[in-house]
Amino acid sequence: MRYAQIREIDVANGPGIRVSLYTQGCRRHCPFCFNEETWDFNGGLPFTEKEEDAIITLVNKPHIAGLTILGGEPMEKESRPAILHLLKRVRKECPHKNIWLYSSFLYEDFKNFDEPILDYVDVLVDGMFINDLKDPHLHFRGSSNQRLINIPETKAKGEIVLFE
Repeated sequence: MRYAQIREIDVANGPGIRVSLYTQGCRRHCPFCFNEETWDFNGGLPFTEKEEDAIITLVNKPHIAGLTILGGEPMEKESRPAILHLLKRVRKECPHKNIWLYSSFLYEDFKNFDEPILDYVDVLVDGMFINDLKDPHLHFRGSSNQRLINIPETKAKGEIVLFE
């Protein structure tokens, strides 16, 4: 996997002060994407154990609420194994921190992935950005079609439960 950026302080992509990992590579190409520079799979930098260790250290700081993963598209098949490995480490080594994942794929699409990504995610922000549905008053998403899904409650109830 390659990554575009690790943001040590992020207050826009989830509640509280967060660490954010921007993955590199996206085939979805939402028109008017705010992060078009992350589309190229050959851009960015290699994501290695060094970056993973740095994320763990950052997330474990007392003022950090959790980790947010976005992109690019973190659920591209090239990125999923590395994302799953990172999520497992964060759950084990940062057990009191929450994990948010942004993906243009829908919650329903995740059942087609080999990797059990959602077993390690607290909130999934799903759906492609649609410029015609853009609303600057929305919290933690760009367009009104995108859902903030509470994954643990969704799994417990067997139906989608939105994050409040």
